[in-house]
Amino acid sequence: MTVDALGLGDIGPARFESVPAVREGLADVGYLADEGIAGVVYLADRLAKPVLVEGPAGTGKTQLAKSVADMTGSRLIRLQCYEGLDESKALYEWNYRKQLLRIQAGQVFVDSGAASADHHSPTWAELEEDIFSEDFLLTRPLLEAIRADEPIVLLVDEVDRVELETEALLLEVLSEYQVSIPELGTVKATRLPMVFLTSNNTRELSEALKRRCLYLHIDYPDIDRERAIIRHRVPGITDELADQVARIVRSLRTIELRKLPSVSETLDWARTLVVLGITSIDATAAKDSLHILLKYQSDIERAAKELLQRRLRAPSRAEPLVGVRRRAAPRRAAGVAHRAPRRGRGRPLHPDRGPRGAQVRARGDVGEVVQPLARLRDDLRHLFRPRPRLGRGRGAGRRTAGRGPRRPTAPG
Repeated sequence: MTVDALGLGDIGPARFESVPAVREGLADVGYLADEGIAGVVYLADRLAKPVLVEGPAGTGKTQLAKSVADMTGSRLIRLQCYEGLDESKALYEWNYRKQLLRIQAGQVFVDSGAASADHHSPTWAELEEDIFSEDFLLTRPLLEAIRADEPIVLLVDEVDRVELETEALLLEVLSEYQVSIPELGTVKATRLPMVFLTSNNTRELSEALKRRCLYLHIDYPDIDRERAIIRHRVPGITDELADQVARIVRSLRTIELRKLPSVSETLDWARTLVVLGITSIDATAAKDSLHILLKYQSDIERAAKELLQRRLRAPSRAEPLVGVRRRAAPRRAAGVAHRAPRRGRGRPLHPDRGPRGAQVRARGDVGEVVQPLARLRDDLRHLFRPRPRLGRGRGAGRRTAGRGPRRPTAPG
């Protein structure tokens, strides 16, 4: 084993020449990567480290591993994670049926009296060595990727769905690129695979797993990159329509939805508009096709309401939609004069929320409050100000508001 300048040992030949070469290669297979994505892929090859890719669902995490496999001409081995996944489905498993048949065959050989001086019946040690051999071993995706002699890209998809026990099984594979089998020993990789792990952040992964990986976060793309992705993946779309789709999707992501539209759903919506022959999106066309972009009825109704309230403008002056959840503010009591609020009193405001009666979700530079905060806060202060306590009996009407009743005087 040769030792290189990095002290990593024999990690095999480099797959990529430079970061720009990675970006150009991914673009050739249909994946538009930025400098951050291309840099992590390049370093993963040179440092022989797995890549942990996190981010919202539908932003291209799985597609990145597929595109790297297509670019390098490697075979893609995919392990789809789910709750209840154990080592028998991820690493290896013994073929118990075949082992049982082998044991029964040896017993039949003894019972039939066919044993002789040259062909004696197998002992249990010989039988155990036979049934725990390569012929009875069923390889699963992790072991298959380690034992392969050809270039491999291993994809462990949605690793956040497995339990901590199953996650611990990955540590040996990710750090040493080997699998320990008690009956056979340690199986080491002859050619290191490129490993990609994806996570949708449904739970926090262990620090031991993250320490063994390079980290990459893929978020929703900005409007320029998403427009370029639409043009590249949907060749039949016009530039004007691609710009409208990118702007409307960006606006919908500012609304408080149950599930924000992903990049894959954006591409499906763009293809739907091309199939329907729509060259320019108006409010009616957007409302009729929202079920392609959004997957919950409550989100569709909320987005349709926002689209109808704001008329779609030209692409150069289009403004993102802003989602505001409102409740009817209580009426101000008649005859109460407006007064500035006192400092230091009242409930502190949440940075993303207005006072009671208005809730705003702002992203980036987008955000608006329908009612003036100071005015609404003053109204609520006057409504809930304690009323004066009026005494009973003679002279109660002359007492000042806010004072308590007079103490009774002692009889003369």
